[in-house]
Amino acid sequence: MTHRLGLISLSAALLAAWASPALAHPHVWVTAKAEVVYDTSGNVTGIRHAWTFDKAYSAYVTQGLDKDSNGKLTSEELQDLAKENTESLVEFDYFTVLKANGRKQEFASPRDYAMALADEALTLSYFLPLKAPTGARTASVEIYDPTLFIGFSLADGNDAVTLASAPKGCATNISRPKPLETTEQQSMSESFFQTLTAASSFGAQYANRAIIACP
Repeated sequence: MTHRLGLISLSAALLAAWASPALAHPHVWVTAKAEVVYDTSGNVTGIRHAWTFDKAYSAYVTQGLDKDSNGKLTSEELQDLAKENTESLVEFDYFTVLKANGRKQEFASPRDYAMALADEALTLSYFLPLKAPTGARTASVEIYDPTLFIGFSLADGNDAVTLASAPKGCATNISRPKPLETTEQQSMSESFFQTLTAASSFGAQYANRAIIACP
């Protein structure tokens, strides 16, 4: 079995495991936290992500990874999965949009990836650097899947999106999307979702957003 985040490639397997005609999408649920990182000059350098997956997906994707059969998964046993998962996200632009002064920024290759399993839920963490640090009085971060195969939601509380080494006086305003109602899910066929790609705008209406304003 190839163990990867799946997202699109694991869709058939996930559908076989949990598909419900009434609840077609999302198939995977993620609770997200993000930390926007600044350098000593006050420039944004990237985003440190922490994504916790639902228990059903976590159980599925970690099958066969307990190499010493002791009933526990260590960070070392999960490292190959973390690497493959993180690197595969480039196809989907990391489900992340960062804008500085209204201009979309480009990301470099992710690093510092790791996985941990706690309370039956798998958490992927990694640092997503910008190709070039950028100074901005206003920045925004959006986290979402354009195809809605994955349902992203920000963790509860104001610490869902935080700032690291930001200039004094910066403030963050978080907005969460309305949940996808059951009636909406029922009105959209699987074939509709299959037409969506990473370039689609459909999922943007369910984006999690944080606006950062600095003096």
